[in-house]
Amino acid sequence: MAAATPASPSGSGAPGILVGPLDLAARVDEALDVQAHAFGLTQDEIDVRRHIVLRHLDHPQARALGATTAAGRLVGFVYGLPNDRAHWWSTVVEPYLRATGSQDWLDESFVITELHVHPEFQQRGIGRSLITTVTDAVDLPRSILSAIDTDSPARGLYRALGYQDLARQVLFPGAPKPYAVMGAPLPLRH
Repeated sequence: MAAATPASPSGSGAPGILVGPLDLAARVDEALDVQAHAFGLTQDEIDVRRHIVLRHLDHPQARALGATTAAGRLVGFVYGLPNDRAHWWSTVVEPYLRATGSQDWLDESFVITELHVHPEFQQRGIGRSLITTVTDAVDLPRSILSAIDTDSPARGLYRALGYQDLARQVLFPGAPKPYAVMGAPLPLRH
């Protein structure tokens, strides 16, 4: 199980926060707690996502990083893996990307599957450090992700890093809000 990237720990830009390899399988409950606070998940949604995260980590090229305090509290995490057109996410977004002529982004891309920072620690550069550090270790020409299709700090960060909208108003089964699929060439802007 690939649970961590070989990147060495580094500063996040936020005093007292260290970004480095994360054994996400071992700390999945802590990570999902961060995601629940950042994303407003219910316990049922957390339970479903736990199985999804653990399944993704079976991919040999899955990479995960965490942001921790000096006391070891996990306050942010990112994980992703090379895209596979047979995966559920790709099958949902492919028709939307095809409609905009962007379906080639599904090939040779690293998908940022999840990126979350606890609300108490947002707006400190932690998310930027997590996503740039994880993608810097990737040997693929581009990255893709999906984000709720609204003008949010997360979408602003993605744009600042070089991500552009590939498709908008993407509807995922069971999701209450539409998403945007975004893509950026690697390496990301720092």
